[in-house]
Amino acid sequence: MPPFDVPEGDPFGPHNLPYGVFSLNDPPSPPSPGTHPEHTTERAAERTSERANSRTPERATERATERTVGVRLGDHVLDAGAAALALGSPYAGLLARPTLNPLLAAGRTAWSDVRRALTAWVTVPAHRETLAPHLHPLSEVTLHLPFEVADYVDFYASENHARNVGQIFRPDAADSLTPNWKHLPIGYHGRSGTVVVSGTEVVRPSGQRKPPTDAVPVFGPSVRLDIEAEVGFVVGAPSPMGTPVPLSAFRDHVFGLCLLNDWSARDIQAWEYVPLGPFLGKSFATSVSAWITPLDALTDAQVAPPSRTHPLLPYLDDSEDEPGGYDLRISVAINGHIVSEPPFSTMYWTAAQQLAQMTVNGASLRTGDLYGSGTVSGQPDSERGSLLELTWNGRDTLTLPDGERTFLEDGDEVTMTAWAPGPDGTRVGLGEVTGRITPAP
Repeated sequence: MPPFDVPEGDPFGPHNLPYGVFSLNDPPSPPSPGTHPEHTTERAAERTSERANSRTPERATERATERTVGVRLGDHVLDAGAAALALGSPYAGLLARPTLNPLLAAGRTAWSDVRRALTAWVTVPAHRETLAPHLHPLSEVTLHLPFEVADYVDFYASENHARNVGQIFRPDAADSLTPNWKHLPIGYHGRSGTVVVSGTEVVRPSGQRKPPTDAVPVFGPSVRLDIEAEVGFVVGAPSPMGTPVPLSAFRDHVFGLCLLNDWSARDIQAWEYVPLGPFLGKSFATSVSAWITPLDALTDAQVAPPSRTHPLLPYLDDSEDEPGGYDLRISVAINGHIVSEPPFSTMYWTAAQQLAQMTVNGASLRTGDLYGSGTVSGQPDSERGSLLELTWNGRDTLTLPDGERTFLEDGDEVTMTAWAPGPDGTRVGLGEVTGRITPAP
């Protein structure tokens, strides 16, 4: 089947067109005449060494320019910058770049214009001959972190998750929620420098931990390594310091979303978080998808959030606004076995409310800011978005085909996938986010 003819029902058809950044893989070199097959591995190692030794600063810069913005179409990626240049498009300056940041900074009007142009390029038959050389199979490219992350904030917006955590750690409390939870989106500032693209291995972190039965803390690798199934929102247009961003301006500033795994070392976190909150138990790695789905692709997935049981202050009151929730169906798998399917539509606080909360004190937005929704959890056990909840803090075991788990073991691979309702009964696929645990050094 020609690459432009995406099969019916493909969640990455022309109705989706998520953005990423890719580079072409080096083509395999044919063996020299007379070379025995058993010698090809040795020669490949020599070529790798030669490339590494040739990475002068000039060569490193040259290699960096090989990264470019791409748009996914089925199981291919279109080199968006090359396509724009080939078609004489005025958007080449935004797309022929090694990162999405110039496009993010261009603002909502440019986002919509570029999306309309890309849709036309991949659907109008007259463009096929021109664009065919710039369409590459996903198997022949390497995907990179699609944007330069500025600041990173993570929230705590699922009432189901917050209640589960409250029942686990405060079983005798009259209310499993903290008194402030229904009045504002709770969050913390993370570490942008350890946001990594899907497929990056996650090294088991070490730190201080103190079991309740021990008199003093010990140092060593985390033994309660966890996942958090989340959705990340990517800020495009910045805002000046001292100017809050209202709910109504959400779509003027947020470009799109992606799946996000907020890896968590629960034993390190439990010992360090009082009184200032998460720190080393979270900052060692946060994985995001290689594909950013623009909000314009998710219009049919917008839904109203759950009913609010407490009155909201005016800057968070969205009762008169368009539906702020998104119907995203997430699946979480460990070593290929699905362990949870948390629904994003149950999130109490919306992304627009989170953005308003982030900036209400006058904090500015920067292009490339990333904020996580917080763990997504539904009410049934099968919809819990973390091992903390799935095993009730290690009390219960999770049975997998390769053995039982309470928390992650070295070698475990976690994969999150998701889809959303699209136009005319289609599905909009979100790029997966995967990470494998490697032992502590």
